[in-house]
Amino acid sequence: MKRLHSFILKSFLGPLAFTFFICMFVLLMQFLWRYIDELVGKGLHWTIIAEFLFYVSATLVPMALPLAILLASIMTFGNMGENYELLAMKAAGISLQRIMKPLIILVILISLGAFYFSNNIMPIASLKTATLLRDIKKQNPELILKEGIFTNDLPKFSVKVGKINKNTGMMHDLLIYDHRKNLGNTDVTVADSGTMVISDDKLTMNLTLYSGNIYQEVKQKPRKRNKNHPSRRIKFRVFKQNISLPGNELKRTDESIYKNSYRMLNLGQLTNQEDSLSLKLNKEKTIFAKSLANKYFSKEPKTLLIDSVKSVLIKAKTKNADSLFNTLSLLEKQTTIDYALEKGRKTRERISRKNGEYSSQIKWIRKYTNEWHRKFTLPFACFIFFFIGAPLGAIIRKGGLGIPVIVSVLFFIAYYIISMTAERFSKELVIEPVWGMWMSSLVVLPIGIILTYKATTDSAVFNIENYIDFFKKINPLNLLKKKDV
Repeated sequence: MKRLHSFILKSFLGPLAFTFFICMFVLLMQFLWRYIDELVGKGLHWTIIAEFLFYVSATLVPMALPLAILLASIMTFGNMGENYELLAMKAAGISLQRIMKPLIILVILISLGAFYFSNNIMPIASLKTATLLRDIKKQNPELILKEGIFTNDLPKFSVKVGKINKNTGMMHDLLIYDHRKNLGNTDVTVADSGTMVISDDKLTMNLTLYSGNIYQEVKQKPRKRNKNHPSRRIKFRVFKQNISLPGNELKRTDESIYKNSYRMLNLGQLTNQEDSLSLKLNKEKTIFAKSLANKYFSKEPKTLLIDSVKSVLIKAKTKNADSLFNTLSLLEKQTTIDYALEKGRKTRERISRKNGEYSSQIKWIRKYTNEWHRKFTLPFACFIFFFIGAPLGAIIRKGGLGIPVIVSVLFFIAYYIISMTAERFSKELVIEPVWGMWMSSLVVLPIGIILTYKATTDSAVFNIENYIDFFKKINPLNLLKKKDV
């Protein structure tokens, strides 16, 4: 049995590692395609890019690992079924449960590792990814000049170049707007040609212009709304200027600004943060209820109606509102009703406005609750997908990357759609978090139980060959041949 268990483990670990890295690569390329505009042209050092991709890869593990387990289990048992290895094991009296036993233990260990990763490593990776992505977005792009197009990558300058000689680096027909004084287009330089050379430390740009003019508008204090300003023109044959550059060094942001975000916390921190936010919300509700009662439902009205009405309301000792209302005159009744309607409208407006604020706070708290459940859904998904993939591979009996990939992708897409839909319902306060985060697992779990039972009992219900033979029998061409005979 030890040799058999070793053979099964080796047959599973190879496809698992292969499919895991393939899934990670596909998901990473999808992420890069989404943020390609933020990364290109920033002059980032390769170590920064490598660090960013490493953190991003860590955040993609919850999606790649369950899919890899599903695909690897289908491939492993599909290969053994296609090569009649499963049939030989069963003929030797080894049940499917005993064949799956070493892999079940392995998947349990992987699930425990996934839980540790989700609770301890994933928050750190998410924090690093968020802060580094923010720093990259704030990084100034490199100066890239294009012919016939204004370029604003140079801070406080807008540059347009007519033609660029790629061999010598000489630029022709330059138009430069200097915005360093923040006065608009009051300083314009036109040159026949010129060069821009960036220093080795990338902190200074040496600008050399030939045969041009500098047009400057001198703004003075306005006198009687006079919009006319004097201007001057400076003609030059050679004009040199050094322009300071912000530099390409990435400025790191303090990670503490994201430390309380729900994706950057472990189980204990999520629980504490959720309790703190819930306690704060309940306190706000209590304060609002008291202020509402004191302002709109006080026993003695603070707003003067009519002296006679006020005196009646204060002197009356009866607690019956109808009898008190009947003691008033017609004018007093009308005034009282108007007063009550006004108070009711104001109360309704305040309650409606506060309900919107409280709903937003509850939705924010719900994110912490959903993230708390997510820590457990990842390892559980790994466990469930194994019990779907292993029996399904034994039933299909097809290995390789053909049918297993198609079946795995279909199952994972269905699982992912259900998961995202239920989570969205939970965020919008339609269903409870426990249902929103566990709905996909509860839907997929019965499928895994049924497939395992059918594969164990060698049921013919899921035997594809039976359906193929059935459709061959009802093929119209075959029926015509039988009639001719």
